[in-house]
Amino acid sequence: MANKAIIGVESHETMMRRALDIARRVDRGERVPEADYHLNFATAAQMFAELTPARLALLEALKKTGPQSIYALARRLNRNYSNVHRDVGKLMEHELIARDEKNRVFVPWEDVLIRVSLRSAA
Repeated sequence: MANKAIIGVESHETMMRRALDIARRVDRGERVPEADYHLNFATAAQMFAELTPARLALLEALKKTGPQSIYALARRLNRNYSNVHRDVGKLMEHELIARDEKNRVFVPWEDVLIRVSLRSAA
């Protein structure tokens, strides 16, 4: 499994160029490093609509404290269970959170990076 989740703003064209470059390197027989998980959004506004401050705080708390139930996470964050459950579901859709064999949620990445470049938005 890759070590990092990299979240950012990237056009479809840029993402396709990057993927084709990697495919060409593989076709030439070059060894490529294990791929990181990339989650890209078309705009910064779209990214921050999905990754709200509450969801980012949840992700950060879960990364720091390790696997736990959604109930325990809601208590830790002093938030309503149903809101935390909804946010966990959204973060699972984006593959930023996973469940272990005991049904606890956790961050499966060694690191989670968020990159926003104003240059790429122009």
